[in-house]
Amino acid sequence: MSDLTNSMKASTMNVSSEKHQTQQNETSQADTQDKLGLSNPALWYSGGFIALFVAIALYDGELLSSLVNAGFGWSVAVFGPYWQILLLLTFLIGLGLAAGRTGKVVLGGIPKPEMDGFRWMAIIFCTLLAGGGVFWAAAEPIAHYVSPPPLYGVQDNPQQGAVNALSQSFMHWGFLAWAIVGSLTSIVVMHLHYDKGLPLKPRILLYPVLGERALKGHTGALIDACCIVAVAAGTIGPIGFLGLQVSYALNALFDIPDGFTTQLIIILFAIALYTLSALSGLNRGMQMLSRYNVILAVALMVYILLFGPTNFIFNGYIQGVGSMLDNFIPMATYRGDEGWLSWWTVFFWGWFLGYGPMMAIFIARISRGRSIRQIITTISIVAPLTTCFWFTIVGGSGLAFEIANPGSVSTAFEGFNLPGALLAVTQQLPFPLLISILFLILTTIFIVTTGDSMTYTISVVVSGETEPNAIIRTFWGVAMGVTALILISLGSGGISALQSFIVITAVPVSLILLPSLWNAPQIAIKMAKEQGL
Repeated sequence: MSDLTNSMKASTMNVSSEKHQTQQNETSQADTQDKLGLSNPALWYSGGFIALFVAIALYDGELLSSLVNAGFGWSVAVFGPYWQILLLLTFLIGLGLAAGRTGKVVLGGIPKPEMDGFRWMAIIFCTLLAGGGVFWAAAEPIAHYVSPPPLYGVQDNPQQGAVNALSQSFMHWGFLAWAIVGSLTSIVVMHLHYDKGLPLKPRILLYPVLGERALKGHTGALIDACCIVAVAAGTIGPIGFLGLQVSYALNALFDIPDGFTTQLIIILFAIALYTLSALSGLNRGMQMLSRYNVILAVALMVYILLFGPTNFIFNGYIQGVGSMLDNFIPMATYRGDEGWLSWWTVFFWGWFLGYGPMMAIFIARISRGRSIRQIITTISIVAPLTTCFWFTIVGGSGLAFEIANPGSVSTAFEGFNLPGALLAVTQQLPFPLLISILFLILTTIFIVTTGDSMTYTISVVVSGETEPNAIIRTFWGVAMGVTALILISLGSGGISALQSFIVITAVPVSLILLPSLWNAPQIAIKMAKEQGL
């Protein structure tokens, strides 16, 4: 009887042990799935959508182009005016919050910033400038000089034409562009995440409107997925452009064949760099790359100021900023030529809008302990004015060379050749080969800093963790790079389809950003009272 009892006890213990082991395995499996984001529908929505886009591109490029072009035309016609008003209001409301007593409100629930000022600003500058920091800086001013913006029209005086070209470029890369990627939205995200404990995901931007519905189920997942697709498209584009543009430049400088093999090697190198940087985390790879890139950018600025058209640069910057401020509202609200708008202002607005929610997540992650005034003045004033000066250094030099020697830059730019415009500028400076190589390095690191910050941010959103594991970071880093490779392998059609698709993705994102116009001021006023300001 005793043996039977002992046997039953042992059997019960074995069953219990097996149950416990099974539960542990199931819990471990669930934890792994959560960490990889496999249980998050947003992963499947966003990943599935990007995979479908690539599959259609591979199956029938013409079908994809026709679908995307139809969507692009509808987006700019229906949403273009709304985007112009949204960006203008975001900038103006942000300035109001920074100037008032709400400016002293400290966000993030800690009294002092986690990160020192230089590293913080370096990361912000490198992340947001990356898409156009070098090639557009050279190409856009010459584009507006050769084909004047409709608001300004053709000028008899080439100097005035150059100032107008700079002014229009400043509008596209200045105050409004920067404000939409992290001023009001950062206030909402930081308050709801750090003070209310809500997850660091784009869906919380709609929490004040939808309540718990925004946080749970497929509604929240769809909000996140829209933002992931938009920022992935906005990042895949520059990765692809990097391959095309550096390949062209290497061919022009060293006769290296400008083909898919060269582009493949460049993009694989970029994927490896930004994935390793994202794996090392915010405090190592990203900070180091951003810091060195800012130092290199400043060194190139000083060099061009000393050995380039110095007077023209200073005069062009002062007059260009003055002209932009003088025509600020007319340029921001211009609706006279919708065809021109769709390929310039509205295209850029769509591109920057797509970054909005995910950049708010990223800025919230690196800005803890900073005041509303610090965040808004840095993002909406200091960074845009610095960007405008950078455009004057690079593009303004190109305009000065073009005025002194007509055709020296515009001929290289023909056919909208962005890297051609940059090389035409660098080739007219002392030590042209060295300067050209340094600009290519600068461009590559700019794109890499965008790749790693967006890889990190997407991984945060999908996994729900502030320090996502290596597998999910690697997956998103590689996925975006491989998508860029597939699209450029299809020729110019793949990249131009993606360029237009970027604008389409801004449609749902712009609706997600809208409530921040009134939610951010409400939160700022409430926090000012709580902090006794």
